[in-house]
Amino acid sequence: MVAALTWDGAGTREYETGVDKGVLYPLNATTHLYDTGVAWNGLTTITETPSGAASNKQYADNIAYLNLLSAEIYGFDLEAFTYPDEFAACDGTVEPQPGVAVGQQDRQTFGLSYRTLIGNDEDSSAGYKLHLVYGCLASPSQKAYATVNDSPAALSFKWTCTTTPVAVTGHKPTSLITIDSTKVDATDLASLEAMLYGGSSAAQLPLPDAVIALFPGT
Repeated sequence: MVAALTWDGAGTREYETGVDKGVLYPLNATTHLYDTGVAWNGLTTITETPSGAASNKQYADNIAYLNLLSAEIYGFDLEAFTYPDEFAACDGTVEPQPGVAVGQQDRQTFGLSYRTLIGNDEDSSAGYKLHLVYGCLASPSQKAYATVNDSPAALSFKWTCTTTPVAVTGHKPTSLITIDSTKVDATDLASLEAMLYGGSSAAQLPLPDAVIALFPGT
């Protein structure tokens, strides 16, 4: 006998919240690999803005013969109170001399990792997701400098970012990999986090094939 569907059982009312443990990985134009990662303090919001995958119906014999979808493009908006010095090149700024910044320069490609939290009705810390983003380019952003008043607020930086997908063996190229801590082996996950955050070696952003290879039993 097949069990009937149920809704909202104890421990199944999950939600996702927060953003933390941001890491920036500038892309080395010579090696085409990501340089040593640096912690990104002050991240406040990452808003995913995928686009594409638009329907394009083809008609024949007076009917919809097939439905083709355009390529999907992954993008995101990033907001923060501050950013690491290494992000300056990604924002089109170079320093010919320490403390002297020249803007409107070529923008460096970068990778990004960050974490979001998973909770449910019984446990607000049930797990988390790691988000690994590849081939990012940041567009120029507005900065609103306002006078100090009786309701002071810190300046918030915001960038709109686009991505270029990277190769994944056996799959279409992608710009995003997400790892759910509640579904993967804890030892395999620890190995990935040791690579992302450093420890015995420098923090690095492994390419998708290397990430997938870390989870053989998942």
